[in-house]
Amino acid sequence: MTTVFATAAAAVADIGSGSSLAVGGFGVCGIPDALVAALAAGTADELEIFSNNCGTDSHGLGILLAQKRIRRITASYVGENAEFARQYLSGELEVELTPQGTLAEKLRAGGTGIPAFFTAAGVGTPVSDGGLPWRYRSDGSVAVASPAKEVRTFHGRRFVLEESITADYALVHALIGDTDGNLVFNKAARNFNPLAAMAGKVCVAQVETLVPAGSLDPAQVHLPGVFVDRIVHTGPQTKLIERRTVS
Repeated sequence: MTTVFATAAAAVADIGSGSSLAVGGFGVCGIPDALVAALAAGTADELEIFSNNCGTDSHGLGILLAQKRIRRITASYVGENAEFARQYLSGELEVELTPQGTLAEKLRAGGTGIPAFFTAAGVGTPVSDGGLPWRYRSDGSVAVASPAKEVRTFHGRRFVLEESITADYALVHALIGDTDGNLVFNKAARNFNPLAAMAGKVCVAQVETLVPAGSLDPAQVHLPGVFVDRIVHTGPQTKLIERRTVS
């Protein structure tokens, strides 16, 4: 059953320190900004994040990062956040970089009960061989490095074993949701949102438009309400441009 919450703050109120979160969005597209802002207004820290990226310096997860509320993040791209780079290189933040497709499948597989899978992505690189810096020391030396992973050959080709991801909570953004938790995403804003939602033990969805159960055509639903535990109507989302280019 999906519970409708009156405010974003109420929807994330029980997320405590040390929690793990799968967070939807890609850059600043489709990010659960209201939920992240509500979390930032609270006191939870030492958070572990699974997300494609960590927002920008002033938007999305970048707000939590600036407040030093994130202990560890698993992501595939972090190039737009200078504070992210500073914390990582100074040893303040633990970072596990993973290929983007692998991250997507780790979330999807976790949400469907598959504990691990084999993929060709990263074979023959530090992704499979180990040695990627997860945490640096303040002097720049490596404090924690990634371990080697199992590699197996199938039909003459090598594949690396990747473990799936499940998180305590998922935070996602959708264009439309109904009171049963069925969600519809807007074009590219679909990105990592359904995958993150599936991976969270408790999924919290912010929606621009909330409609009564039964209003949505089942054929148009992108994520069924069985994956969504909490939903909050946050209204139209301000569209942001990550890197403005003009002539």
